[in-house]
Amino acid sequence: MRCRKIVAALGLLLALLASPALACRLTVLGDSLTSGYGLTEDQAFPAQLQRTLGERGTRCEVINAGVAGDTSASGLARLEWALADEPTHLLVELGGNDALRALKVEELKDNLNQIVLQAQARGVQVMLAGMLAPPNLGRAYGDAFRQVFADVAAAQGVPLYPFFLDGVALDGRLMQPDGIHPNARGVEVIAERIAPFVQAFLEDD
Repeated sequence: MRCRKIVAALGLLLALLASPALACRLTVLGDSLTSGYGLTEDQAFPAQLQRTLGERGTRCEVINAGVAGDTSASGLARLEWALADEPTHLLVELGGNDALRALKVEELKDNLNQIVLQAQARGVQVMLAGMLAPPNLGRAYGDAFRQVFADVAAAQGVPLYPFFLDGVALDGRLMQPDGIHPNARGVEVIAERIAPFVQAFLEDD
């Protein structure tokens, strides 16, 4: 009996040693699009992204720091809380609620700049996920809103995924009935599309 216990313990130890450690910790700071609004935790974007990255050979813990209703200002206000998990990387998905409330694009730019700078000051690498404004707000607002993400990324030297909902936003089969939030399959598509960009971000040391 004692020998069997020793063998079992050795087997467990060898298995642990053989399992590669997670290469990184990626926190997703976002709003309802990443928090998993209308979905189970396992269907939410962070969980889907972690699985997709794993399938691509990148082992990384993806932490859900999404809060429904958050604007860029709200995200900035709780950045310290999000960084308390000591992530190595931060993916910022904010701005959708700024647009829905037609907030000033200058405020969005200031908030995103501060999020990036404060995270970088803590030694955390940052990536931005862009968003588009609803067309009913007019072309001028929409163009200025979209440009904010490119400007912040260029100014701070961080990678940008231009549109978080790319390939999903206009496909009713991938959206929940509200037409705003992706359904489980929609989140899968988002994860599949953004994964190569996130993988390159994680591997760029």
